Amino acid sequence: MQWRRWKSAPLLFSFHVKKKSMAREVVLIFDIGKTNKKILLFDRELGILREQETVFDETRDDDGFACDDMDRLEQWVLETCNTYMNDAQYNVRGVNFATYGATLVYLDAGGERLTPVYNYLKPMPEGVVEPVYKEYGGKQEFCRKTASPALGMLNSGFQALWLKEKKPEVFSNVKTILHFPQYLSFMLTGKTTSEHTSIGCHTALWDFDQMTYHPWTRRLGNTLPEPVPVSTVHPSASTGSSIPVGIGIHDSSASLVPYFMHSDEAFVLVSTGTWCISMNPFNHAPLTAGQLEQDCLSYMSIQQQPVKSSRLFLGHIHDENVKYLSEAFQVDPVAYKQIEPEDGLLRRVRERTKTRRVFFSEGVPSDYTDRTVDLSMFDDFTEAYHQLVADLADLTAHAIGLVLEGKEKDRTKNLYITGGFSKNPIFVKLMAGHFPHKKVYTSEIANATSLGAALVIWNAVDPAFSAAIDLGLKQCEP
Repeated sequence: MQWRRWKSAPLLFSFHVKKKSMAREVVLIFDIGKTNKKILLFDRELGILREQETVFDETRDDDGFACDDMDRLEQWVLETCNTYMNDAQYNVRGVNFATYGATLVYLDAGGERLTPVYNYLKPMPEGVVEPVYKEYGGKQEFCRKTASPALGMLNSGFQALWLKEKKPEVFSNVKTILHFPQYLSFMLTGKTTSEHTSIGCHTALWDFDQMTYHPWTRRLGNTLPEPVPVSTVHPSASTGSSIPVGIGIHDSSASLVPYFMHSDEAFVLVSTGTWCISMNPFNHAPLTAGQLEQDCLSYMSIQQQPVKSSRLFLGHIHDENVKYLSEAFQVDPVAYKQIEPEDGLLRRVRERTKTRRVFFSEGVPSDYTDRTVDLSMFDDFTEAYHQLVADLADLTAHAIGLVLEGKEKDRTKNLYITGGFSKNPIFVKLMAGHFPHKKVYTSEIANATSLGAALVIWNAVDPAFSAAIDLGLKQCEP
């Protein structure tokens, strides 16, 4: 079954753009997550003039598995461009995309999309990736070289191998394989490209030792474009318009851009939420087997350098244990939001955890809830919550420590904590205590991913562009 919508990308975007003498100069950014899809207009001062968010219902792929509705998304992208490029209020100077990773699009010789955009949560059948591991030194060595823990379809390069082996009649028509951001750019420009941030997000495509495509990718034929700098732009293929279109960027790498451009010292960015992702752009040492086993990986920065990163299911672990404690102490499930750090309790929990955590002393359980703790040691829910957060901070500090390790001396000066846990006063106070020789800051940047994509396209289309960015820094004291 072939999924086709567009005859040819250059014919997609065929409206006339009116000249607008008094319009505000903006860049149009598409920030596309798995759930929420957003468009933002940034002016020259990086102010947001317009922000709109939408959610599309998922559809089903040709195997019946849930996936993004690409027909609807493509239509939305084109309609949005049509709207703002013909709006007398705005002079769109450029367009760019930031999207989630681990997603590929397959094009035939005519530039038509051949398949649905398969979901990276789709199960990987046995027997597809194992021969690659065996041929290239075993799973551990392969994962080390590609900086990609074995994650099934989340290793998006193996999605292409799966298509080749399981749907050969489709793969035989594949001329070009694009990452998701570059496909959206292709829709407007007709140019097939690739760039390092999309290749480098646990795709299993890139050999981080040699900094080139891994030899196994020869099995895919000549389908993968050679990467070009993320600052590359191409003119849109619209009638009467040559508006520059960026080639897109992976969302995690995009979120680092504001800090790269406006931080004078080496740093680690700790992005917290359901997942806590700690990213160190200044540690280029290859991942070790031990780091891979502890869920470390490497992204690639816009400077085409490895970004050593670790993952922790922090928000989910927090929420599951808060539910448990709320039931045990018979308090409202959101009571924790009103708890402020108490110095006496902080001293007590720090004393308890000098040698061993109370929660998760044997590691995080498979269901993420630690029911082994004797809750009678706590006077009340407030004390138990202080202890839980102390142990979560300890887990986080360990995850950060993994990305500080390397042959070279750690030269990071600052830790920037963003996201939901940056607003947890107990957590940030404890994190500052874990890193007494670094400056620990909370940082609040609205739409950091979109802002990163906007900075890339503004700098690409206007060499004279310069704008101050407020990173929203607030130093944390232990």
